Amino acid sequence: MTGAELLSYCLAKPGAWKDEPWDGDTVVKVGPKIFAFLGTAGATVGVKCGRNRDDAGEWLTRFPDDATASAYIGRYGWNTLRLNGAIGDDEILEAVDTSYDTVVAALPRKDRP
Repeated sequence: MTGAELLSYCLAKPGAWKDEPWDGDTVVKVGPKIFAFLGTAGATVGVKCGRNRDDAGEWLTRFPDDATASAYIGRYGWNTLRLNGAIGDDEILEAVDTSYDTVVAALPRKDRP
């Protein structure tokens, strides 16, 4: 899967929109909240994989070469997953779906799609 394909997948979700809050860094938001951080080279995606670091740690155990705790926000359950490695495309898409669903569930009703 390419970074462009992943971006298209993210943007197809209800209420999703692309933003560049930091120069050169693309994120996809639903309402005012980010649900996917897309790596600058299109080689990674940062997603919410659990409620906290313990919940999200399963990814690091299963894919030690392709999953890392996201910088700064990893303690809140965010992981960075490498595309085109040991993590299959279906699992990447499932992780994006989970991140989206988790973020939407935490939004106030007025901001939900």
